[in-house]
Amino acid sequence: MIKKASIGDSKTVAELALLLWPENEIDDLEEEMKAEIISNESVIYIYFDKTIPAAFAQCGLRRDYVEGTESSPVGYLEGIYVKPEYRRAGISRSLIKECESWAKSQGCSEFASDCELTNIESLNFHLHAGFEEANRIICFTKKL
Repeated sequence: MIKKASIGDSKTVAELALLLWPENEIDDLEEEMKAEIISNESVIYIYFDKTIPAAFAQCGLRRDYVEGTESSPVGYLEGIYVKPEYRRAGISRSLIKECESWAKSQGCSEFASDCELTNIESLNFHLHAGFEEANRIICFTKKL
C-alpha cells in the first residue's frame, strides 16, 4: 500500500531516508522530512507491506534550470529507497508513478532526477524506470 506521508510519518520517512543517505543524522533528517511534508513544493510517498514501512520516494518542484528539460516547474525525484528484501517487486515503479502523477497535478510536463557519476546501481535503476540520460557533468569548487 502506498500512502502520502503526513507529519506523523516524519520519523518513519527519516528512518528510511537514513538507509539511503547514511552520512546524515536521524534528527536532522526528521526535521528535513517534516519541512518537505508540509511544503506545497514537495511530496513524500511511503510504501507499506501491511504495517511495515518498506520504501519511500521524495519528489519536489524545481523552478530553476534542470539539465535536459525545457519547461518550469519540473517534477524532480529527490530520493527513492526500497529495502533490499522488497526490491524487484515493482515498488519503486509504483512510487515513481505516484510522484509523476503529483508532478502533473502541479502543472509539470517533465520529470527529472539525478545520480552520481560513479553510482552505477542508481544509473541502472533510473534507466529501467524510464528515465533517459540528459547529460554528464563534473562539478568543481574552489576555496576563496
